[in-house]
Amino acid sequence: MKVLVIGSGGREHVLVWKIARSRCAGKIYCAPGNAGIAKIAECIPISNDDIQSLLSFAHKEKVGLTVVGPEAPLALGIADTFRKEGLRIFGPSGNAAQIEASKTFAKGLMQRYGIPTADAGIFTDVDTASEYIKEKGAPIVVKANGLAAGKGVVIASSEDEAINTVRMMMVERVFGEAGKQVIIEEWLEGEEASFLVFTDGKSVVQMPPSQDHKRVFDGDTGPNTGGMGAYSPVPAISRDIQDRIMNDIVVPTINGLANEGCPYEGVLYTGIMLTQCGPKVLEYNCRFGDPEAQPLLMRLQSDIVEIMEAVIDKRLDGSAVRWDDKASVCVVIASAGYPDKYQKGEVITGLEEVDKMNDVVVYHAGTTLHDERIVTAGGRVLGVTALGDDLKDAIERAYDAVGKIHFNGMHYRRDIGQRGIRAIG
Repeated sequence: MKVLVIGSGGREHVLVWKIARSRCAGKIYCAPGNAGIAKIAECIPISNDDIQSLLSFAHKEKVGLTVVGPEAPLALGIADTFRKEGLRIFGPSGNAAQIEASKTFAKGLMQRYGIPTADAGIFTDVDTASEYIKEKGAPIVVKANGLAAGKGVVIASSEDEAINTVRMMMVERVFGEAGKQVIIEEWLEGEEASFLVFTDGKSVVQMPPSQDHKRVFDGDTGPNTGGMGAYSPVPAISRDIQDRIMNDIVVPTINGLANEGCPYEGVLYTGIMLTQCGPKVLEYNCRFGDPEAQPLLMRLQSDIVEIMEAVIDKRLDGSAVRWDDKASVCVVIASAGYPDKYQKGEVITGLEEVDKMNDVVVYHAGTTLHDERIVTAGGRVLGVTALGDDLKDAIERAYDAVGKIHFNGMHYRRDIGQRGIRAIG
């Protein structure tokens, strides 16, 4: 069966890598892909939001399964378009994808179905938002309503910072139309985690918990990014807590979406804060997280195409999904200046040496080929991911590999996974 993966980041590289190991997969395409993906799939120069061109390509090549990596095409309704044309696609409908594309939609859903989350106000003008901030005080969280590549959330430590953030989003439009409306939330204190599931709209299969590192610098300092690294499993999340997240949050969310007339199928990502009052929802994503997908899919032992087919056919309940007991860690290497302006075109060296290592894979995110050399082409460049007997072993393997890679201006966090080590004690 021919498979088309849509996207160009580290998440899409690990998806292609995992699909290539499926007994169901034949020829694999990726649109548009990157330099790492090009080694195992044919990269097609179609942008991920050019739905009509993607549809035409899938028809022409008789693609048997399309897998959507990023949120933008899902929010644009690519799954609806493909299904109307009789094509099999893994991912939620455009209406269901609102759970990520519109934070006001997600907040309203949680309020209607009693799903625990932060108290919040929704605003369309700066003055009213500013008054709300002064009333609530700081720290406080400001979120752009729409899609902002994982960067539209600011934890403001002062009222002035929060008000300035609102102005940047709503007046200066630093996130474009995504900041036309903002949500201002109470700041939740606790341990943060990513909780992902496969679902066909009724049955739900949990993935092991993972933990992202959003801030750009060590010690969770600096601005938010798309993610600087992740690890799985998360020692701080016991079996009891996982059951509580499933019963109080995930299942009510999926049931609520079905009740609202937009049944959800695909991967549902729930960002969780483990507060003293229990787990609360920070955000939803309508797809695999990036970089959470890298450690999670390295641990997945089952055939991912068979899982995706079961979701599409509404028979997920009968599928066995198995996970490796080993731990996995992903360390993101970024370009100088990221998450702000960054350089492109820097030559990357050391990848061949890392390729020889056992249980280590470098997933490409922002890379391209230039004069037969791999060069940087994005803010997050590589996701160096390792399996280990335990979390400590996985961390050591990942950073050993990172040390073999070089390009001008590269930077990365040196504390990925350390919260997990501290939780173990």
